[in-house]
Amino acid sequence: MKDILDKILVREVIGPIIILLVSIILYKILKSIIKKAFKKSKSKNKKQETVISIIKNILKYFILIIDILMILDIYHIDTKSILASLGIIGIVAGLAIQDLLKDLISGLSIVFENQFYVGDTIEINGFRGEVIHLGLKTTKLKSYTGEIKIIANRNITEVTNYSLSNSLAIVDFQVPYEVDNEKVEKIIRNKCEELTNKLPNLKGEVKLLGVNKLDSSGVEYRVTVETLSMKHFETQREIMKQIKVELEKHGISIPYNQVVVHNG
Repeated sequence: MKDILDKILVREVIGPIIILLVSIILYKILKSIIKKAFKKSKSKNKKQETVISIIKNILKYFILIIDILMILDIYHIDTKSILASLGIIGIVAGLAIQDLLKDLISGLSIVFENQFYVGDTIEINGFRGEVIHLGLKTTKLKSYTGEIKIIANRNITEVTNYSLSNSLAIVDFQVPYEVDNEKVEKIIRNKCEELTNKLPNLKGEVKLLGVNKLDSSGVEYRVTVETLSMKHFETQREIMKQIKVELEKHGISIPYNQVVVHNG
């Protein structure tokens, strides 16, 4: 009797534990092998990181399914008979996993069609954020204010990707009508040349395009420069600051709307 209990204990209690432990170790080993395989490539890019993430997801689900089948076998449950006898339940389950299959196919399409990768800034259904996770089932976006949106891959039909090409920084500023145009343009062109050699994240020269608009309070000029993807906001802020300082250094003030009140 004791021998029988010992066999049951080993087979039906310790057996599943061993299977799970071996699976965890196997998953970690395979994950390490995948990382090392991709490390051989000198260039680590977003696509590579995304592919690694998806492969790890596939491995995780595959090992989990094998574990379940092996544990059922330990308890002498004939999985083939169960699958054959499911009948209508099997059909319902098949219909239920259709969405999962759609998510999987959509996720693979996103990667192989180069729609977006982990680290890209994209917009889906009006929500803009950085892709922090791209899995077999869902995509997670994090906005700059911290909100995280989780979207099923099958629901991603239209995507605006802000990371596929360079961004454009645009800075508009005004000077009073009284100031000589040639003087302003000379000052700003010299500053643009200095900023081109000074600012990070640039993909071109800082250029003064010239007069952009004649406003009610002054003459508006426009400065532009191409930057690395999504680096245009910080570049715009720095250029505005530098232009203001430079104009003030030459005694040129930036005009602002004033209200004149007459006492009758």
